[in-house]
Amino acid sequence: WQRCAVHFYRNVFSHVPRGKMREVAAMLKAIHAQESREAAESKSKDVINKLKAMKLKSAAELVEKSIHETFAYYAYPPQHWLKIKTNNPMERLLKELKKRGLTGVRLIISDACLGLVESMAEVFPDAAWQRCTVHFYRNVFSHVPRGRMREVAAMLKAIHAQESRESAEVKAEDVIRKLEAMKLKAAAQLVEKSIHETFAYYGYPPQHWLKIRTNNPMERLLKEARLRTKVVGAFPDGNSALMLVAARLRHVSSTTWGTRKYMNMKLLNEMDQEAIYSVA
Repeated sequence: WQRCAVHFYRNVFSHVPRGKMREVAAMLKAIHAQESREAAESKSKDVINKLKAMKLKSAAELVEKSIHETFAYYAYPPQHWLKIKTNNPMERLLKELKKRGLTGVRLIISDACLGLVESMAEVFPDAAWQRCTVHFYRNVFSHVPRGRMREVAAMLKAIHAQESRESAEVKAEDVIRKLEAMKLKAAAQLVEKSIHETFAYYGYPPQHWLKIRTNNPMERLLKEARLRTKVVGAFPDGNSALMLVAARLRHVSSTTWGTRKYMNMKLLNEMDQEAIYSVA
């Protein structure tokens, strides 16, 4: 059994303050960067001692107890290690996109997919992350009775209707108090813990806000793929379904749909220039 290294990191991070996660992540990755199991075991002992010195007792205990479960891949050819020590396809996807020439990534919009968020930090460290507001609302609704969903939805939308991040943060605190007064403790805790992840869009031109605070463009594309595959129903094999979807994506990229301008990027360039001049 090979325990996924990425999921193991997440388990350790649950015992680490947010401000120390990058440092601990580098320490854990150093363990799995060793050339042999013996070297990895030696490195893990060093990491455990460092975690104890950092007063991260729970994290140190977890590493000491379970790190060996992530070493099974050392029994296989070194060429396979990267592919079998994790089951994180998101990291492979981002690295493939980067290999094919994707550069200049400034913002990645998604739901709270931990695999993507963690991989993004490694592959595109300069990119910011915007948590899709629609998916965040759905996460909150999972803690809200059906009869109160309309009311809570209006409260959440009011947060993202504010004219600045500062105003949105103030409004979020007000919403948290209202949710607690409504006896919706779990919803209030989720908003308090994660609402800041939906505010990255405030760092971009106001004309772009509506288009970058959700991942609707990708959802629209996925909806198109689902529509085409639903018409066929049953496929003889996976390749035939893949060929149909790929054909539809080629059609999208070669027609006006694929060439239609989604945002005016001159506004972003102007904002960058203003930031440079203000510093100067």
